[in-house]
Amino acid sequence: MFAEDDHELEANSDRMSELKAFDATKAGVKGLLYTDLTKIPSIFYSSSRPSFDEKKLQSDDVQFSVPIIDLRGIQNDAVSRARVVEKVRHASEKWGFFQVVNHGVPVDILDQMIDGIRGFHEQDSEVKKEFYSRFSGVSNNS
Repeated sequence: MFAEDDHELEANSDRMSELKAFDATKAGVKGLLYTDLTKIPSIFYSSSRPSFDEKKLQSDDVQFSVPIIDLRGIQNDAVSRARVVEKVRHASEKWGFFQVVNHGVPVDILDQMIDGIRGFHEQDSEVKKEFYSRFSGVSNNS
């Protein structure tokens, strides 16, 4: 029993050391591309592995599509809103991403947002380090 607990503590300590080293670079995941990395760091592996049916994945008739969340009509309808919330939860848990349609944001605004994101990520890494944080909405300057 104690050996198992010791192994878990050691694994957590190794993970914390790796996270601290990763954070110290302030380069984020994209920064890994510019290192002499030969394998994906263990901090990016999940302890729970999804179960895939390899035969299904190799089949020619398997098709995947990104989950689409339709926001039409949810403003004044609690039932529709609850359905959308459930779809977002499901897509987030099972896929990790989804597409939102009928959100009302004009295409030109979306294009400007994408240009801004691209512009930020294409900056010199020294400039981006100023804003690095693993925690959403928190900068190192606060």
